[in-house]
Amino acid sequence: MDLSGKRILLIISGGIAAYKSLDLIRRLRERGATVRPAMTAAAQEFITPLAVGALASDHVYTDLFSREDEQDVGHIRLARDCDLVLVAPATADLMAKMAHGLADDLASAVLLATDRPVLIAPAMNPKMWTAAATQRNVKTLKADGVHFVGPTSGEMAEGNEAGLGRMAEPLDIVAAAIALLGEGERPLAGRTAIVTSGPTHEPIDPVRYIANRSSGRQGHAIAAALARLGADVTLVSGPVTIPDPAGVTTVHVERAEEMRDAVVSRLPADIAVMVAAVADWRVASSSGQKIKKQAGEAPAPLQLAENPDILKTVGHHEERPKLVVGFAAETQDVEKNGRAKLTRKGADLIVANDVSPGTGIMGGDRNRVKIISAAGIEEWPDLSKDEVAERLARLIAERLK
Repeated sequence: MDLSGKRILLIISGGIAAYKSLDLIRRLRERGATVRPAMTAAAQEFITPLAVGALASDHVYTDLFSREDEQDVGHIRLARDCDLVLVAPATADLMAKMAHGLADDLASAVLLATDRPVLIAPAMNPKMWTAAATQRNVKTLKADGVHFVGPTSGEMAEGNEAGLGRMAEPLDIVAAAIALLGEGERPLAGRTAIVTSGPTHEPIDPVRYIANRSSGRQGHAIAAALARLGADVTLVSGPVTIPDPAGVTTVHVERAEEMRDAVVSRLPADIAVMVAAVADWRVASSSGQKIKKQAGEAPAPLQLAENPDILKTVGHHEERPKLVVGFAAETQDVEKNGRAKLTRKGADLIVANDVSPGTGIMGGDRNRVKIISAAGIEEWPDLSKDEVAERLARLIAERLK
């Protein structure tokens, strides 16, 4: 994806999500964009103009009445001298100003004066987002031609609230900007993809279960990366605590059998990426009531039954996707076990990694993988899980050409 030569005016308004704008600047510049930042007074309470300017390598505009910046009617120049006006985060207050045509500070004056496309990434408390006034403003802004990315669902900064109101992640905002500017490379446009993510929970009784360790971060990142390349993605997710990725249809399941049924029901597809850490075994007959401890007595042995092998089911299905990718989380003989899995499961690619204790991969933010195919093994360096996802999505697009 490329933003080479594109000039983006980034307006940062006040809210805890302002810290994400620092990563957003980096992501935009990685793709070739020039980023000119403007900050509201409230934004400067959360992050500093010094940090923003250092990452953007540009002057940070903060004051409508700046003697230096307004000598040539600076807010009009800012409003027009760009290809896109991006507001991230967009607070309820700034959205209300936009909807009602107010212009009492630099940000709102620029937004009223611009004739360029406007993309906003709302961020606020869920109650504020669902408030009648905010929803009226959203409706007005959409009717006025303003484009939205997010918000998404998840925990709020307060820690004791969750819901719809989180700012979209920087990579999702970048993807929306690329799509809006019409210059984005979308090699998977028209393709359909199924991705599995997270663990499965196999009940022992109503309060206990068998599971594998998985945060879902890698699977969710891959689903989002495929969507950014234009694919129509269905994410089948086991129980996780992270938000659903933007631009993806997410189906929530709990057990392995539910995950298999959800995947198979969405065939045929062009791409299947089976990332989920599916429990290999389930209790043959789970209890309908909590199994109570009996003093001095050992618990009754659990009778286990084998769970369906979802990757193998997809790899050998009569409606097999054109490209099937599996994951192999190993603690020993990573390459040997990955090669065996490639053949046995009917996959085109196996993404293998070492998840031994101490690696920090299970539940962490980084990954180090080997890509195993019939042609051989390619070892990737230590990367963030977002970077692994983007690189894998590119590889999938190349394989489907």
